[in-house]
Amino acid sequence: MLERYVKRILEARVYDVAVETPLDVAPQLSERLDNHVLIKREDLQPIHSFKLRGAYNKIARLDPEQLARGVIAASAGNHAQGVALAAARLDIKAHIVMGRNTPAIKVNAVRALGGHVILHGDTYDDAAQHALQLIEKHGYTQIPPYDDIDTIAGQGTVGMELLRQQPGPLDAIFVPVGGGGLIAGIAAYVKYLRPEIQVIGVEPDGSHCLAAAKAAGRRVRLPYEKLDLFADGVSVAQVGREPFRIARKHVDEVVVVSTDAICAAIKDLYEDTRSLAEPAGALAVAGMKAWVEAQGVHGKTLIAIHSGSNLNFDRMRHISERADLGEKREAILAVTIPEQPGSFRRFCKVIGKRSVTEFNYRYADPDRAHVFLGLALTPQRDRESFVSRLGGEGYPVVDMTDNEMAKLHVRHLVGGRAPGDHPELIFRFEFPERPGALMNFLTVLGERWNISLFHYRNHGAAWGRVLVGFHAAKSDRPALVKSLAATGYRFWEETDNPAYAQFLV
Repeated sequence: MLERYVKRILEARVYDVAVETPLDVAPQLSERLDNHVLIKREDLQPIHSFKLRGAYNKIARLDPEQLARGVIAASAGNHAQGVALAAARLDIKAHIVMGRNTPAIKVNAVRALGGHVILHGDTYDDAAQHALQLIEKHGYTQIPPYDDIDTIAGQGTVGMELLRQQPGPLDAIFVPVGGGGLIAGIAAYVKYLRPEIQVIGVEPDGSHCLAAAKAAGRRVRLPYEKLDLFADGVSVAQVGREPFRIARKHVDEVVVVSTDAICAAIKDLYEDTRSLAEPAGALAVAGMKAWVEAQGVHGKTLIAIHSGSNLNFDRMRHISERADLGEKREAILAVTIPEQPGSFRRFCKVIGKRSVTEFNYRYADPDRAHVFLGLALTPQRDRESFVSRLGGEGYPVVDMTDNEMAKLHVRHLVGGRAPGDHPELIFRFEFPERPGALMNFLTVLGERWNISLFHYRNHGAAWGRVLVGFHAAKSDRPALVKSLAATGYRFWEETDNPAYAQFLV
């Protein structure tokens, strides 16, 4: 099997349009991790992503009749741009189906490359289903993003370049995983020629379809309601059939990382390369850092694939907020202090000379006040020891560093309940970023439920994060949940979240 792929990779026609990207040393990461770290700069492709390789190789191998009918792809990101550019170079028509909530920067990029954009639905599944209907109606040729031999072979040229660029010591290659096309191509080439090199996949916590498949011994589909959407370039519910056939035997390990770790890796790449990686683009660096820490390795030569830099500018605010958390440089704590003269000063004395990144004070009652505290950390002052010290000084404390509601909403929303003794239920939503999304939400809910709290913040992604409170008792929960489900938006209940209990009640 691998020999057949190596032959296809060597014959791939990617260099008609793609470039051989450099393998750069990452000096700061190398020093911090005590390993020789190299970054494969796929962000320097003409579309700022490796996806061009597979898309062009697939389209270039179509017969004249298929080319004449035109090609189609369902994608809201880098594959769409790859198909559009490849089609333009071959002078054929490309139709790209994208969700209506796709950020304008991506829609405009595809149009600028000559692609015909068709906006349909809000999710990838919506777009993919519509693409199939158009194929049946018009006879377009589908260009798969990952589950195709020619697509995989095109992506595999990354592995071919790596071995040519690093002929000496090489211990591990870290590869971001979505549908699996890139890691399948790299693993096929690398394991055939140098099987001693470890090929390690990296996935976000919440869209770890390859890790789940390897654990189960078969492909599994992750539930959509739990699918992570932050690293949208790799947000895939099920690994491709052909990629998994290769990966199950030739991928050594899969590392799963958090959103905060990805944000920290974006910062690392910026500091070493001055490039702004998209979340999926920095995924391999996040996995490499986690693997080095878990394995305790030193003096190894490691390569991470920087897979893309199509980052919406508006997302940088959210990423910068989370980067220090991912690097374990910041803690988010909820601390209760006495509501009496001098207590504020005494609490600040316990904090000492530590750098405070955030300080939100909320009066609770005549005896207590709550403080939402962001605190910069150093290796000598980690959060566990500081939390223990606060407890020892008599301050009740809740560590909220890993609390999504606290980080997404409460830090921007410390406040109280509206007048009256109404019971309240709290839910966190993901709204599609498109006109009419809120009106659809309110229309479906009707007039039965009174909204008592609403917080929205744009993060520059296809999905907005929203926190909503309703005047409703626990006995009303089944009916309310049924109404919320009818909106079609993903949601999670947060009524019992300690961040709500301390800062919003």
